[in-house]
Amino acid sequence: MRNYASARNDFVKVVEVGPRDGLQNEKKILPTEVKVDFINRLSITGLSSIEVTSFVSPKWIPQMADNTQVYEQIEKKSDVSYPVLVPNFKGLESAVRAGVKEIAVFTAASEAFSKTNINCTIKESIEKATLVIEEAKKHNIKIRGYVSCIVGCPYEGETKPKITAYLASTLLDLGCYEVSLGDTIGVGTPTKIELVLNELLHVSSRNMSHYALHCHDTFGQALVNIYTGLEKGIRVFDSSVAGLGGCPYAAGASGNVATEDLLYLLEGQGLETGVDFNKIVEIGDYISKYLGRLNQSKVGVAVLAKQNHPKC
Repeated sequence: MRNYASARNDFVKVVEVGPRDGLQNEKKILPTEVKVDFINRLSITGLSSIEVTSFVSPKWIPQMADNTQVYEQIEKKSDVSYPVLVPNFKGLESAVRAGVKEIAVFTAASEAFSKTNINCTIKESIEKATLVIEEAKKHNIKIRGYVSCIVGCPYEGETKPKITAYLASTLLDLGCYEVSLGDTIGVGTPTKIELVLNELLHVSSRNMSHYALHCHDTFGQALVNIYTGLEKGIRVFDSSVAGLGGCPYAAGASGNVATEDLLYLLEGQGLETGVDFNKIVEIGDYISKYLGRLNQSKVGVAVLAKQNHPKC
């Protein structure tokens, strides 16, 4: 494997999505004060971006019902971004009232997933995103984009790289500064991920600096897929401490790649992240215990075991 320390761009940005994408799919709904404490702990690890909540109807995602309270109560650091997910114009209005500085909008490379997730076609999802983006610009709000199901959908099976590339390019044209490409159900393999990234380069003059990868670990492929992204020039990756979450609209989709495991890979390749690995491990243990769940980070569990049994 290549050591990236000699590469020109050896810094990788880690976007922590545990407080939003992680907690929204955990069965246990945490009290607001615990969520705030969770985010505050993450804010002092060196992370530069923490996705904190979603301004979505509590009818659909009850775990995010306290979105305004969470956003307003967290201790915001000047060098950390706190993006929130907004599914529609109503969500944006709520986010604006809460003083949000960065939002994320989303679409999917699958008609069936789009209809199940946000009750509209792909075309309609882009129309909704356009309205949200145009209004967000008026408030000087930064906008990040998501494309879900970049290689596979729980309803349609494999999705086409051309659709992903078209949607990602469209979101950038509309004003997103970056588009995160999501393997929502974790069926990607290095070859499939490479096909998507090659298609992005084919349909657009933009380089990989405009894209991020968001991998799930359903079949244990997240880290090899991330490595493929590194090989292709991706330098932004989404992850969730302790591997929290999954997808509420994709049965069988296990959690996001654990931030601990991602950091171990990146640091092992000589890449810089600016994130305190040991603090992340501690936070992963803390939140897993609070949720009453197993920590899904293989690295985190191993480090904690060694700390508790140093002679091992």
